Amino acid sequence: MTLLQDGLTQRRDADVQVVHTGPAVAVRGLTKRFGTGPNVLEDVTLEVSEGEFLCLLGASGCGKSTLLGLIADLDQPTSGSVEVLGGKPSLMFQEPALFPWLTARENVELALRLRGASKAERRGRATELLELVRLREAGDKRVHELSGGMRQRVAMARALAQDSHVLLMDEPFAALDAITRDVLHEELVRIRELQKLTVVFVTHNVREAVRLGDRVVLLSSRPGRIVQEYPVEIGQPRRIESPEVASLSVTITDDLRAEIRRHGGHS
Repeated sequence: MTLLQDGLTQRRDADVQVVHTGPAVAVRGLTKRFGTGPNVLEDVTLEVSEGEFLCLLGASGCGKSTLLGLIADLDQPTSGSVEVLGGKPSLMFQEPALFPWLTARENVELALRLRGASKAERRGRATELLELVRLREAGDKRVHELSGGMRQRVAMARALAQDSHVLLMDEPFAALDAITRDVLHEELVRIRELQKLTVVFVTHNVREAVRLGDRVVLLSSRPGRIVQEYPVEIGQPRRIESPEVASLSVTITDDLRAEIRRHGGHS
């Protein structure tokens, strides 16, 4: 994965500021297949602007997570290219994947340790990040002492510790109950604004996509291609049950169902 040649990233200690030309993520003519199987993704071209919250939506097996993995540089495309401004993005999965023998703070510190931060730097930065996700008082708790929502907050803090401007999220709230998920939606919107993040978010939940995204991209069933894009022209903060969110969600759901019927897929 290469750095966008026309980009320039500048950071300040007091307040993170990004100055550049060009997109934060650029996917061009991307095709992916595994072995001799059929294409999972085919000729996907997509740009994500700096600071944009983009949601990827589609039926199960359409290649959403595969596309996210390619952006994360976890795999290589069969053809085409992926470029991310500022280097490797951070990635947050559906499962928190925390180390149970470590405390919440130590799980966050581990990401900092892998970046070469000193012990003092690790502790100070981990404390800041736990405070950012509203878990400062839980820093010394081990994983079994944390609720599902708290574990995902720790996972978010760990992802932010990677110090990337681009955050990739693969259905991070899918296993949570509705109330916890709604609270974490609010937290993600807040953190994204504070940290000036570009977010690419995979979900099966149409309302979640409209609740969070600046733009929703619909992928076809295999092979995954971009079939529709929806700008979300609804101001934040949004409520998942608001009439505006519901109205756009109905439109996208109808298109998603038509796409599933067309390809004989399953939601």
